[in-house]
Formats: sequence, C-alpha cells, structure tokens
Amino acid sequence: MTGKADFTPEEWDVIAEGPTSAGMIVSTAERGGTFREAFAIGKAYTEARREHGASALLDELVSGKPEMDKPRAHSPEELKAHGLQRIREAVGLLEQKATPQEVEDYRQFVISLANRVAGAKSEEGDQPASGAEAAAIAEITEALEPHPSG
Repeated sequence: MTGKADFTPEEWDVIAEGPTSAGMIVSTAERGGTFREAFAIGKAYTEARREHGASALLDELVSGKPEMDKPRAHSPEELKAHGLQRIREAVGLLEQKATPQEVEDYRQFVISLANRVAGAKSEEGDQPASGAEAAAIAEITEALEPHPSG
C-alpha cells in the first residue's frame, strides 16, 4: 500500500493538487457558479472520506482539506494549461510508486470530482455538463491517461 510517506513533500503536493486542479479547470470552463463549484470539491472529499479503507492512498489524500496550487494565471487558459500539467505530473509520480489499482483509484476520484463540479451549477447538483465543461473533462481525462514509460 502506497501512502504519503512514499513521496517527497514536493511530490505529495503535486499529487494532492491534481483533484483540485481538475475542479478548477471545470469551474473556470464557463462563467458562473463558483461558490457551488468550490462547495462541490469539498463535498467530493467528504464523501471520499466516508469510503475510508477502499484505498490507503485516497484515504491519505482526502484526510485533509483539498489543496490548491495557486498559480499566477492571467487567464482561464493559463489556469487550465497549468492544471493539466499538474495532473500529468501527479499521474507520472503515482505510476512510478503506487500500485496500478491505486493509480486507477486516483484517476477515478479526479474524474468523479470534475463531474461533480460540472453538475454543481444547479440546485440539485445534477445538471449535465455544458459543452465547455464536457470539453474540459475530456482534457482532464486525457491528462490522466497512462504515461508511456521510458
């Protein structure tokens, strides 16, 4: 079982920022709803904590409040580029040190969080993703794909 202790503090920061980076990418894909979308990120962490024991890596990841890298992005495009890079870096680190199941659990958590943020604009949280949000989720999914080793 892989955990925080298997990574340097800098590496863990990258891994911890992956899910919130995905949330911010979806949140800024379209105007409006920022408060609800931020709340959706927190709720995804709370729900993941309830599933304690399914993945030691995810248990450690969601044990604290969501971490967010605060890049000095001057536009949503810069924020997206930076966030996608952080997600790719996180997956690369996990592929080096975690089990394939832990990497998959991480990918699923990031995608689930991104979808939750996309649905957060409606009162019930079940609004389908807009075209811009769906495109952002597709880019996040691509960034989460396995990296060729070597």
